[in-house]
Amino acid sequence: MAQKFLYIVDHYVPFPSSEYGGIWNVVAEHDDECFDLISAEDDGDDFYEKFYGNLRENILNARKFALVNEEESRIVEEFTT
Repeated sequence: MAQKFLYIVDHYVPFPSSEYGGIWNVVAEHDDECFDLISAEDDGDDFYEKFYGNLRENILNARKFALVNEEESRIVEEFTT
């Protein structure tokens, strides 16, 4: 199994564009998988599509921690507004 990481993604889009966003703790193998897991949570409001560049940049800048045990890729915890 490939190395997995715990991503702590802080993604807030500043006012006046939006006041929405959140913090996600995600287990993923790489940045693209992390993005896919977060964007899959979109409830049809196109937030992630509209702010795609911001989310990609925030994932690249996220704190990442290598995991010792094998873990399933998933969103572990999220706080969104």
